Amino acid sequence: MSEQHTPTPPPSTPPVPGAPPAPPARPADDDAALREDLHRVRAEVGKAVVGQDGAVTGLLVALLAGGHVLLEGVPGVAKTLLVRSLSHALRLETTRVQFTPDLMPGDVTGSLVYDAGTSGFAFREGPVFTNLLLADEINRTPPKTQSALLEAMEERQVSVDGVSRPLPDPFLVAATQNPVEYEGTYTLPEAQLDRFLLKLVLDLPERDAEIEVLRRHAAGFSPRRLEDAGLRPVLDAERLARARAAAARVGASDDVIAYAVDLARATRAAPSVRVGVSPRGTTALLAASKAWAWLLGAQGLTPDHIQTMALPVLRHRLQLRPEAELEGVTADAVLRSVLQQVQVPI
Repeated sequence: MSEQHTPTPPPSTPPVPGAPPAPPARPADDDAALREDLHRVRAEVGKAVVGQDGAVTGLLVALLAGGHVLLEGVPGVAKTLLVRSLSHALRLETTRVQFTPDLMPGDVTGSLVYDAGTSGFAFREGPVFTNLLLADEINRTPPKTQSALLEAMEERQVSVDGVSRPLPDPFLVAATQNPVEYEGTYTLPEAQLDRFLLKLVLDLPERDAEIEVLRRHAAGFSPRRLEDAGLRPVLDAERLARARAAAARVGASDDVIAYAVDLARATRAAPSVRVGVSPRGTTALLAASKAWAWLLGAQGLTPDHIQTMALPVLRHRLQLRPEAELEGVTADAVLRSVLQQVQVPI
């Protein structure tokens, strides 16, 4: 899944030799039905969003792995529409927050407000209490407000006045950001970037896809009325939880686990990198790769799955040296070089 492109899932992927067998939890045909439902979700989202199949798949991988997604792209490439369409197809509660320079942390997490009826303070939930939080243009608000999401993203809870309040399950933050060179944007703190499972880059659509977008608008499509586009809910939270459990059971051999670790360690030794991938990044790579493998119908993890997920999982976890950035080196270029250099287990 380099850039936003995702290879078309093959009919099956051979299991890893020597991988531990998955524990018998649910029948194989139930897993197949769950996978079919998720592929139907992709088809439903495609009724509203054109040319972003890789980003749709990335969001499904994040849901299966229990992670969050950072969507980067110029304005107008359907980042917000993509998240809204996905939540509609999954029958999940969603809330949108427009991040602005004057947004305060309590506007996101909630705060204590005075109740004249009880002569006391009561907690008023913020928009973070939802299943799918759309944090729109997250890098247009100062780091203090961005950091308000850290506890919610990592612990799935919000603490106000010493009281911890759990968030709904599932809970996913889908944050959109404009490229950092755009006026009025802030760089996200490294600690927050590390909490995103994936960073997906949405490019401008190809010519044929852009023609299809205009054709749909000419026929009356409105992104504010998804029902008019024929979007139907095809999955719910209970079946999504079963799919997540099935993805977690995908086996991983010691050789494949060692390969993921070697990739992370190679980023730390790369001459253009100031800070490489941390152990948190390695565990994220494993979780996302298992989710991707399960979507393909594989029983065990292979190096191919690791390689496919390496760029979206790791690109935002690298801190490049300033001189490398001045020379035009990118995180994606470093990762492609690492993938070529690290020996692949047989």
